[in-house]
Amino acid sequence: MNILGYLQKIGRALMVPVAVLPAAAILMGVGYWIDPNGWGGDSALAAFLIKAGAAIIDKMAILFAVGVAYGMSKDKDGSAALAGLVGFLVVTTLLSPGAVSQIQQIPLDQVPAAFGKIENQFIGILTGVIAAELYNRFSGVELHKALAFFSGRRLVPIVTSVVMIVVSFVLMAVWPVIYGGLVSFGESIVNLGSTGAGIYAFFNRLLIPIGLHHALNSVFWFDVAGINDIPNFLGGQSSIDAGKAVVGVTGMYQAGFFPIMMFGLPGAALAIYHSAKKENKDKVASIMIAAAFASFFTGVTEPLEFSFMFVAPVLYVIHAFLTGISVFIAASMHWISGFGFSAGFVDMFIQSRNPLATHWYMLIQQGLVFFGLYYVVFRAVIAKFNLKTPGREDDEAVPAQAQTTDRTELAKQYLEVLGGQENLVTIDACITRLRLTLKDRSIVDERKLKALGAAGVVKLGEQNLQVILGPLAEIIAGEMKALR
Repeated sequence: MNILGYLQKIGRALMVPVAVLPAAAILMGVGYWIDPNGWGGDSALAAFLIKAGAAIIDKMAILFAVGVAYGMSKDKDGSAALAGLVGFLVVTTLLSPGAVSQIQQIPLDQVPAAFGKIENQFIGILTGVIAAELYNRFSGVELHKALAFFSGRRLVPIVTSVVMIVVSFVLMAVWPVIYGGLVSFGESIVNLGSTGAGIYAFFNRLLIPIGLHHALNSVFWFDVAGINDIPNFLGGQSSIDAGKAVVGVTGMYQAGFFPIMMFGLPGAALAIYHSAKKENKDKVASIMIAAAFASFFTGVTEPLEFSFMFVAPVLYVIHAFLTGISVFIAASMHWISGFGFSAGFVDMFIQSRNPLATHWYMLIQQGLVFFGLYYVVFRAVIAKFNLKTPGREDDEAVPAQAQTTDRTELAKQYLEVLGGQENLVTIDACITRLRLTLKDRSIVDERKLKALGAAGVVKLGEQNLQVILGPLAEIIAGEMKALR
């Protein structure tokens, strides 16, 4: 597997722990709603919900270690997840300030500050990757009869603990340097204020096609470089009291996405629909309505973005630029809201009572402006450059595919178009994409994939293929695995 393909594998494994965030957001959001003044101080129920949500947010690093190890394991086995947990505990214990002080024989106050931040998502991801690789390598090993009890999957956590001791000593020298670089990068953006927030948002969108936006997000949204925008925002009053959050500032790396996801992209969808050929409008309408609703309500934008990302890349660059402008405006005006999952209506509604959500309603007004802006700009650019957005393709015979609502039958049709079971090396999925490794990608007919309902495809390296299906992706992936 090439480097890009491997990074994609890590990217989809990251979706396992990231998917936990909505639970934290809902619990804490409802708690804030119940007790908008005391934030748990005046209501036992509110305190119960807020603390329950905080239990998830505060332990995201551990969830990353467990989730990535599980997600990257060859057969998604619990032993890999256990190995991820064991590895994380070994590293974070050996690299805690007290342990470093003892090992290096230096006073505690001289221990580099980096070790005070060792329990972070970067370490969680690193541990998860190593644990998964060790599981994939050693889970089938058989030991001598005297040690037979520790063979196979039981061996993996033991091997992981030993390997992570070595990794810990490497990190003892490397981590302060890595941490310093991350902090410098984060501080350079923080020092740019609202301009830095806009620059971040621009690159956030540009990385979507290869799925590496999660790596950039981790710097600004979590505690890799000390910014920790999402957990601090979700912490509400408790984050303010602890000095972790600043009203009007915390959430600046999230707020400007609401106008884009709730309004801007639906405006783009309307422009694409109006630009479609008359005979294709009904078909395009069904696609655009579903994609626009997903973007507005949940903040899941991939079905819509992939509809024009590759057929009209100039539109996608414009989209990334407008996203940067939106985040810049929201940060400049201190119109702030945040999210636990994504910048859709659900999160905006839940977080509206968060004390850090300042002038959040102005994001709706900003969004209405961006709806018009996206519509006008997309419509004009499509017409000016005759872009082949959905519904404007040159007439071409597309083989008819049997329409079915039966998921098993649909999975069979996808298997056939992808070259059959013998052509598939691995099958996986994230929230909206089938992630596949193929023996021969050249035999895949993209037109037939689109005829089956795919919004688009992404080619990575020589063998990797992603098929954009929207919320059906995980269902279809499961059915395809069951058919093998």
